[in-house]
Amino acid sequence: MSKHTLSVLVENKPGVLARIAGLFSRRGFNIDSLAVGPTEYEEISRMTVVVDVEELPLEQVTKQLNKLVEVLKVVELEADASVQRELILVKVRADVQARSHVLELVEMFRAHVVDVAPDSLVVEATGTSDKLDAFLEVLEPFGVRELVQSGMVAVGRGSRSITDRSLRSA
Repeated sequence: MSKHTLSVLVENKPGVLARIAGLFSRRGFNIDSLAVGPTEYEEISRMTVVVDVEELPLEQVTKQLNKLVEVLKVVELEADASVQRELILVKVRADVQARSHVLELVEMFRAHVVDVAPDSLVVEATGTSDKLDAFLEVLEPFGVRELVQSGMVAVGRGSRSITDRSLRSA
């Protein structure tokens, strides 16, 4: 099996997320990552879905997605032809002795401190899954107290867009 990132443009209506997640669930696919948000058009939302599945079952699900009335477009985004990012907020122990070391790591990973307490820091980091995994690994010895991670968001590289004018009339 291999990971696949799907960008799914859908009508911005209630229940669409549940219908699409249900389609994956009925097929027995576990969704590794799911992010949904608005696009440049108010009536369209973009779902970025990451699944770990073989090619043939993925092709079948893609065809079923395209049959749903609310689905406007489905595109598989290849890693080398797209920009893919995740976000984490991590609360790490950082007492007076450890704080400077943690701050060095934050700077090294181009992350940002977004909250400071006497014995901890909340750090925001964005990047690929590999970068964020590496960041968490170096923070682990200090003590990760809490972690929140977003789903993957992705967009194709270059000037082409999957939200062209023909979608606005849908």
